[in-house]
Amino acid sequence: MELAYYSDYAVRLVNTEEPARGKDALTSVQAVRELFGANQQAARRTTDADVTRFRSVRARLRAVFEAADGGEETLAVDLLNSLLLEFPVSPQISGHDVRDEDGRPDWHMHLADHPSNATAGYAAIAAMGLAFHLTEHGVDRLGLCEASPCRNAYLDTSTNRSRRYCSDRCATRANVAAYRARKREEAERTGRSAETAQPSTADTER
Repeated sequence: MELAYYSDYAVRLVNTEEPARGKDALTSVQAVRELFGANQQAARRTTDADVTRFRSVRARLRAVFEAADGGEETLAVDLLNSLLLEFPVSPQISGHDVRDEDGRPDWHMHLADHPSNATAGYAAIAAMGLAFHLTEHGVDRLGLCEASPCRNAYLDTSTNRSRRYCSDRCATRANVAAYRARKREEAERTGRSAETAQPSTADTER
């Protein structure tokens, strides 16, 4: 498993909340377990107490994205470093049961966590994954969707660093809104021009 994959853990957790809409999907143990994806062993450690703990980590991860999105590079790094210190992991070489065509283990780097609870394990992996992405691609690759009121987190993997939205859906919605706004402005300008071109009552009487 590529280490960059772990950065998705951070994105998934941050996007369980939509602050501008007052929505929060992180309301149950099952919701927390679903964040682990295929890592069912880690998910089974989740308890009711982890719901609150996950929300706390989520707020701290969102703060990293907000700082990066706002151009506060040093702050983003400092916030992420504080998470890395609090939730450490141990990188290990792993082969699991995956074999290549010659029957040899498919060796790859794996992040082994040693958590006291499910939150610590998830936070450690999410923070380390985000750190790898940040140092590999740059702080400006961490963004928040510009399609109001979305503000979901995303990782920009585009070749020209041009991503501005979390999904195609948000990009389409933003483009449609911008198009309609331009049409309204054009209509207003046309209306004002027509009013200016009309002769006044006094001019007509003369």
